[in-house]
Amino acid sequence: MNDDFNKLTDLTPSLNLCFHVGCFECCIKCLGGVPYASLVATILCFSGVALFCGCGHVALTGTISILENHFSKITSDHAMLTDVIQLMQYVIYGIASFFFLYGIILLAEGFYTTSAVKELHSEFKTTICGRCISGMFVFLTYILGIAWLGVFGFSAVPVFLFYNMWSTCAAMRSPVANFTNVDSICVDVRQYGIIPWNATPGRACGSTLGDICNTSEFYLSYHLYIVACAGAGATVIALIHFLMILSANWAYLKDASHMHAYQDIKMKEEQELHDITSRSKECLNSYT
Repeated sequence: MNDDFNKLTDLTPSLNLCFHVGCFECCIKCLGGVPYASLVATILCFSGVALFCGCGHVALTGTISILENHFSKITSDHAMLTDVIQLMQYVIYGIASFFFLYGIILLAEGFYTTSAVKELHSEFKTTICGRCISGMFVFLTYILGIAWLGVFGFSAVPVFLFYNMWSTCAAMRSPVANFTNVDSICVDVRQYGIIPWNATPGRACGSTLGDICNTSEFYLSYHLYIVACAGAGATVIALIHFLMILSANWAYLKDASHMHAYQDIKMKEEQELHDITSRSKECLNSYT
């Protein structure tokens, strides 16, 4: 009885070692099934969209406040601009929701088309529906990439406008600047088409312009627009990354379908050859 207990005790470390080795191999196999390219693209896409939507929403609110307090004191003059900005903020909500779902769908598609997962599931076979869905994602991602290029260019416009104001204020504060009349230096936002020409005062000059540049609203909105523009650029890069991944996955599915068709034909031919050989042997045996 004691000998059997001692033998069992001696086998326990070996069993534990086998268990740990099996878990290690299982973990390695699971990690091999992770589509790291799709994962990186998803993280980059989520980060870019979050920066663009969050910073853009707050920056638009600050822009309205700056216009109302310094450039357009009459509400009716910038009523249309206010409606447009509110509409853009609602669009931002929709963009954030859509890309959250779309990123998860693309990540799931990457999981199911990666070659490592197909090695785990040897019976996996591609279908026409699966290839059509992959092709649809390629087309949709291409369209979204072009759209986000436009968004990236559009998001650079407020950065340019705020930079002009900031550089003008910096030039006035520069110790090497020699201005005889500081009040003659003005920034007129009406020339950009933001507010109508009959808006009052419509422009800021001299010390008034300097006070606007020193406000926290201007400083925060300017830097938020820069971050939002960077977020739009990151989203463009993520969509280009997704497009390359989806194209490679689609090509893989297409090759896999051809390979499965070839294997099916080969198996049928081998089966037919085996049947012919078997019948020939049976006929020969019956003859003899």
